[in-house]
Amino acid sequence: MNEVYLCLGGNLGNCLVTFGQVCMQIGRTVGNITQQSSLYQSQAWGMEGAPDFFNQVIKVETKISAEELLIFLLEIEKKLGRERTETTTYQSRLIDIDVLFFNKKIVKTETLEIPHPRLHLRKFVLEPLNEIAPHFIHPILNKSISELLKSCPDTGQVKKLVHAV
Repeated sequence: MNEVYLCLGGNLGNCLVTFGQVCMQIGRTVGNITQQSSLYQSQAWGMEGAPDFFNQVIKVETKISAEELLIFLLEIEKKLGRERTETTTYQSRLIDIDVLFFNKKIVKTETLEIPHPRLHLRKFVLEPLNEIAPHFIHPILNKSISELLKSCPDTGQVKKLVHAV
């Protein structure tokens, strides 16, 4: 069984409802969700004047490969209204599902990079990840999630919300 950490993010529409729909779809198509962080709110990263983002990290047990996982996740995003564009700038979105870790596997292809290449630079990812996996060791950086959070250069405010999805 593969253990996968995913980060859900969005800043358009009702993110609480959208994250619930994502989790339902993941449970139907990908595997069993074994852990969920609280919901977190932060200012839009790399974007001025955009609505705040909401993020949540989930842990999933799955039998599928990393490549198959990406296909399923992109399809879930599409079903929920995500429209991908060719732009290289950050944009507001209904839903974004990022693969943070797939076991301790290191993958680098044209379409997929695991571990997520910027997770250690983003407090809005590290805070919810630290809630459910503080001792997980990053397979490239060889540091725990709690260590990465302590040394994270991101100074943005990340607020833990009372409600979890």
